[in-house]
Amino acid sequence: MSEQVLPFYLVCDESYSMEGPPLDAINQELPEIYREIASNPVVADRARLGIIGFSDRAEVLLPLSDLNDVHSIPQLAPRGGTNYGAAFALLKSTIEQDVQALKQAGHRPYRPCVFFLTDGQPTYEWHQEYRSLTDSGFPPHPTILAFGFGDVDATTLQQVATFRAFIANDDISPAQALREFAKQLLNSVVQSAVASSADPAGGARLVIPEQVKGYTTLPADPV
Repeated sequence: MSEQVLPFYLVCDESYSMEGPPLDAINQELPEIYREIASNPVVADRARLGIIGFSDRAEVLLPLSDLNDVHSIPQLAPRGGTNYGAAFALLKSTIEQDVQALKQAGHRPYRPCVFFLTDGQPTYEWHQEYRSLTDSGFPPHPTILAFGFGDVDATTLQQVATFRAFIANDDISPAQALREFAKQLLNSVVQSAVASSADPAGGARLVIPEQVKGYTTLPADPV
């Protein structure tokens, strides 16, 4: 029987507005996330995690990986503007390739989950790329959780999210918001993998936070 795999992607804004405490915080937390996941055999066997950074353009910073095979974690660096469209276009092609590779390796991949993180408004048009990514005609269209802080607009976050959006409250700092985001990413990966391994029917269960400390939960409102 093929082994089920839960793909998770972190899609992170690297625009200049993220410079300083926000990117410092996420760069500090990422190695801890990988250590925690890799140290749990059940989670490491079930979950795969990849990282995409975006500014004016988007790039795969870490290919979707079995964390037992990861020996160094990329550092995010501030650069350019905020191009959501580039992120969504690259995410779609990456998911397409990753799902095919997982199947060819004998795995049974489930619908990917994306943690999308931004601190500002998009500086380019993005809706066409978003619709292509989330269209039901694209079989592995992902579940997207959108997290925002700083100058991001709540309506924009709701349009990005396909399931749930979270916007940081004014009473927490950007660094605190990023650390809480990292904790929720880790918890979702771990709990989803553990719940899936315990499912007697052999299915996959995605565990997604309903509330996040320091954030207001927003309903998804796809464009």
